[in-house]
Amino acid sequence: MEVLREKVEEEEEAEREEAAERAEWARTEKMMRPVEVRKEETTLTQETLRDLEKKLSEIQIPISAELPAFTKDTIDISKLPVSYKTNTPKEEHLLQVADNFSRQYSHLCPDRVPLFLHPLNECEVPKFVSTTLRPTLMPYPELYNWDSCAQFVSDFLTMVPLPDPLKPTIKSEEKVLPKKYTIRPPRDLCSRFEQEQEVKKQQEIRAQEKKQLREEEERLMEAEKAKPDALHGLRVHSWVLVLSGKREVPENFFIDAFTGHSYSTQDERFLGIESLWNHKNYWINMQDCWNCCKDLIFDLGDPVRWEYMLLGTDKSQLSLTEEDDSGINDDDDVENLGKEDEDKSFDMPHSWVEQIEISPEAFETRCPNGKKVIQYKRAKLEKWAPYLNSNGLVSRLTTYEDLECTNILEIKEWYQNREDMLELKHINKTTDLKTDYFKPGHPQALRVHSYKSMQPEMDRVIEFYEMARVDGLIKREETARTMTEYYQGRPDFLSYRHANFGPRVKKLALSSAESNPRPIVKITERFFRNSAKPAEEDVAERVFLLAEERIQLRYHCRDDHITASKREFLRRTEVDSKGNKIIMTPDMCISFEVEPMEHTKKLLYQYEAMMHLKREEKLSRHQVWESELEVLEILKLREEEEAAHTLTISIYDTKRNEKSKEYREAMERVMHEEHLRQMETQLDYLAPFLAQLPPGEKLTRWQAVRLKDECLSDFKQRLINKANLIQARFEKETQELQKKQQWYQENQVTLTPEDEDLYLSYCSQAMFRIRILEQRLNRHKELAPLKYLALEEKLYKDPRLGELQKIFA
Repeated sequence: MEVLREKVEEEEEAEREEAAERAEWARTEKMMRPVEVRKEETTLTQETLRDLEKKLSEIQIPISAELPAFTKDTIDISKLPVSYKTNTPKEEHLLQVADNFSRQYSHLCPDRVPLFLHPLNECEVPKFVSTTLRPTLMPYPELYNWDSCAQFVSDFLTMVPLPDPLKPTIKSEEKVLPKKYTIRPPRDLCSRFEQEQEVKKQQEIRAQEKKQLREEEERLMEAEKAKPDALHGLRVHSWVLVLSGKREVPENFFIDAFTGHSYSTQDERFLGIESLWNHKNYWINMQDCWNCCKDLIFDLGDPVRWEYMLLGTDKSQLSLTEEDDSGINDDDDVENLGKEDEDKSFDMPHSWVEQIEISPEAFETRCPNGKKVIQYKRAKLEKWAPYLNSNGLVSRLTTYEDLECTNILEIKEWYQNREDMLELKHINKTTDLKTDYFKPGHPQALRVHSYKSMQPEMDRVIEFYEMARVDGLIKREETARTMTEYYQGRPDFLSYRHANFGPRVKKLALSSAESNPRPIVKITERFFRNSAKPAEEDVAERVFLLAEERIQLRYHCRDDHITASKREFLRRTEVDSKGNKIIMTPDMCISFEVEPMEHTKKLLYQYEAMMHLKREEKLSRHQVWESELEVLEILKLREEEEAAHTLTISIYDTKRNEKSKEYREAMERVMHEEHLRQMETQLDYLAPFLAQLPPGEKLTRWQAVRLKDECLSDFKQRLINKANLIQARFEKETQELQKKQQWYQENQVTLTPEDEDLYLSYCSQAMFRIRILEQRLNRHKELAPLKYLALEEKLYKDPRLGELQKIFA
């Protein structure tokens, strides 16, 4: 409390100076009333201290009882430890020190907010704030900050449509004919007044529409304006301050305790700091926060800027310059400082808070009930814990058109742990376009699927992971009449295939797209440059015009040419209507060559080229048909995945993984059975029979024989009872299975597929139980004689039945 002592000393010095002046004035006035003046000098300091004590006692410090405290309705305080309900003598002493510190602070700084020192805990017991921190959980000072409602997310930008482009007016020049050859137009019999009234009416309607549109825009702009915050700068919020220097922290920064986000100390969200505390001390900010926290110096060892509450040797040291540091190296000064602070230091009590324990189940929920909703301007963000939704949904962002959040623009949904590798679903409500994004690992190597309907032969775009496909397909676009595919990394250098379809031939019987494919009208294929071939022989594009029976080729253009060679074949049937074989003629091949070559003009070369193109055309048609079938297969698979939405579970998640859970339970059952067998071996098999005899009496030969016979007889009867029990359960399961089979035979015709599935499931489980009982019974029959002989041998070797050994000796 160095600042407080300085202020008190200044007041006392001022009082002394005033007293000295009055004394001098009295002496100059012929030493009038000298005794009263000396009396006044001796009593001034005492009166000042009494006035200060009176003022401090009259100060009323608002305690934390006004703050919302936890009640018994929300927390069961009966299960809390004693440290929550009572204070130790050391804590009571600390509370008195804090109360005295708070009164002095309110006296010296009456305009500032009362300090947050000892709020009420769950049991309505005042606790000092520093004792609520555990050093292992909170190694840094907490920050008590203004204005908790800072804007963390910037507002969504409103898209303003651009004005329509101006259309240029084109004036056509009309040829003027002589008047004697002109034809007079017919008279206009329409009323000009009515036309003018109609134009005026249309203008008024347009003006009214523009006015309404302008008013609506002004209303939206007025609604979008941020309303002034009446509580700006009056809210108080706790933050975390991380100081630089230790643990390789380069600079000071803040942490939001609610979100875990870090912010710079220069951030404008922080309007000021009232106090700091950690598990060792409490500091008050004595600096001016007119420029928020940008100019604050976080040197807690400076008592002018940060007034500390407890005086101790572990307080932060003041950052000094080299000149100041050289003046405190004297050993005597250090020792004297230590002696002065030795008696005045106060050891902070240990934290009364229990260590936080969070179960794995509670940690996975991430928020109360596993769901959290955050409302933004024109948007709503929903979050769920993993595995809370059966479809794997973990987050949904809904964007709205209006501020009331009634008209939805788009929806984005994020998924996790999906077996179909679905990661994101984007739904545009304006265009009704749905886009699914997948992670690597889908059975069909899907990456993106954009569609408006899951029906086949509709507009859709499918993108693939090209490294997961052997054909190098990376994208497929489909419409009602076209299909376009893009390839990469193929050995035949194919990069593009476009197919045009004609109207499907109608059939009388019902047919699907697989049995009645769309007729192909045109196929266009493009190829990358093959450097192993000359440009004039490397095909860049080929077009199969199936309806016109033509094939068009365009070759790659050489670097030193501006045009490329082209060739067109007229594809005819190999035989005519009479069955005669058609011979290749020159008019069946039309070519344009940049640099003509002799061998390309020969009919044999052209014939072989056309035969090769016919085979390629047949292969291309087959590949287009396979692409259509693949699209149908993908759509069918996606419908099944959306209906099932199965989630993947890690093998290490024994809570949700049924196979791992069954294996763990089986292992525990085996260990339990092994433990029971060990306990049986450790049981005293003679104890029930020896209890019938007087204690401490030595067994005679007749008694030993009787005990042996009774023990063996009892063990034999237990073996028989166990066999009968297993046999009874076996017969019961067999009879119930027979009854179920008889019921099935009687009602087989009227059963539904669900009933048949239940019947088959019951039969499978019943057969499994019968098989297990049969195995147990056979095993019992095999082991029962061996157990009987083993017990008999143990009885002969038991030292308590020593008379038996004499009989058989």
